[in-house]
Amino acid sequence: MARYIFITGGVVSSLGKGLASAALGALLQARGYTVRLRKLDPYLNVDPGTMSPYQHGECFVTDDGAETDLDLGHYERFTGRSANRMDNVTTGRIYRDIIARERRGDYLGGTVQVIPHVTNAIKEFILDGNEGYDFVLVEIGGTVGDIEAMPFLEAIRQLGNDLPPHHCVYIHLTLLPYIPSAGEVKTKPTQHSVKELRSIGIQPDILLCRADREIPAEERRKLSLFCNVRESAVIEALDVASIYEVPRAYHAAGLDHEVLSAFGIEPAPRPDMSRWNAVMQAVHNPEGDVTIAIVGKYTGLKDAYKSLIEALAHGGISNHVKVHLDWIEAEIFEHQDPSPYLEHVHGILVPGGFGSRGSEGKIAAARFARLRKVPYFGICFGMQMAVIEAARSLAGIEQAGSTEFGPTPEPVVGLMTEWLRGNELEQREESGNLGGTMRLGAYPALLKPGTKIAEIYGATEISERHRHRYEVNRDYGERLEQCGLVISGASPDGLLPETVEFSDHPWFIGVQYHPELKSRPFEPHPLFASFIAAAKAQSRLV
Repeated sequence: MARYIFITGGVVSSLGKGLASAALGALLQARGYTVRLRKLDPYLNVDPGTMSPYQHGECFVTDDGAETDLDLGHYERFTGRSANRMDNVTTGRIYRDIIARERRGDYLGGTVQVIPHVTNAIKEFILDGNEGYDFVLVEIGGTVGDIEAMPFLEAIRQLGNDLPPHHCVYIHLTLLPYIPSAGEVKTKPTQHSVKELRSIGIQPDILLCRADREIPAEERRKLSLFCNVRESAVIEALDVASIYEVPRAYHAAGLDHEVLSAFGIEPAPRPDMSRWNAVMQAVHNPEGDVTIAIVGKYTGLKDAYKSLIEALAHGGISNHVKVHLDWIEAEIFEHQDPSPYLEHVHGILVPGGFGSRGSEGKIAAARFARLRKVPYFGICFGMQMAVIEAARSLAGIEQAGSTEFGPTPEPVVGLMTEWLRGNELEQREESGNLGGTMRLGAYPALLKPGTKIAEIYGATEISERHRHRYEVNRDYGERLEQCGLVISGASPDGLLPETVEFSDHPWFIGVQYHPELKSRPFEPHPLFASFIAAAKAQSRLV
């Protein structure tokens, strides 16, 4: 039977519960255990698919087409295990399902209440499908004390009694702020957070304390005394230079040992940290530097591009270089010449996005990369803008545009209304709901033999994750290819262009899917590895 680890957060948000959960999962794997990681989100949205990146950060898409929290990206990158739609649930989804049951009459006329109906639904979700796993790590979003999180905290409290002895451990991630004027690390915020947690019936077994400096022994003793945990269970989580240092740092601090001890697993298997040692060896000893310009529209919040940032770092690891990111708001290029901003960079990446804002700036970035022979990587929207640029500048289609921005006489990019998922036809209406209605999840694509992208993959059949409503219009394919833009990959039925490239360019590739979602530090995605290799070659020319 699986053992359960519940990770809660206190004092402030954004302390890194997702990263801590992922790192602990990696450490348990290093000891030979199988793990599953799941996220409970307290907000009322059914999923983050309709939320602005400025509100929520990146929307992470799984193979089975779920739009999930960005923490699932951390889970995948650190453990190598692909997540699915049953690894993330929100209050909105729980309540939607409960209301549907009530409308069907499943509760037989009973009064539907938070306890037991909502908490039972949460517990069912947590316990479902965990056969074959040694440990299930469950992260509860938000902060202890948030009214939205109360049903989730009550559910995991109940599970502490429902599960057999030594099958449930609570970890509380908290903050120890340093007050410069007093010259002290303060424990009082953590004491209050634990008091709040204990008031609802949860006694943490382990405190994971975020701090920017070593925690003095006296403060550790104070936390142990006032929070009712063993002194050895007060684990310091210090800031590190790279997120991939976290597993090693937490192991050195004793987190994984303390977790296994709390479960009564002693002596524990010795961990094999060679994978993480190799990653950090590459991170700490680069042989050079490259600068990549990211021309986007959500550059004010880097979490909107979390998987992208990490995939570029993975490309740097595989090429033994440090990747510097130059963030450029796409709207700037709608009013200014991009040359002063892009002449010094070794590669240009235009990521996904929605809406017309910044689109002309992204088109300008693609034009600069094409004319100056700078490596260009267009992802989803970035591919579409590169195609529109080629249509306008090379194919003579001056009014080329996307129907996403409104009616256009030359819809080089248009709304998809139907596509195949396996053998089933999926259909959408322009006026339909926004949530969950895109082409989502993993789809196969066929690459043309002899193209650059087929060479990079070393294959002509691939599967990648998608998240989009608009697609390059195949009717313009012949005119685009006549001007040198090759449609180098398409859906198996040939109707949906998946990849484009310029064969006479050092590295100019656009993809309709999101390859960053499948990249890992110990297994970089081939497109990012190749893109950074091209940037590395470009750095010798600039």
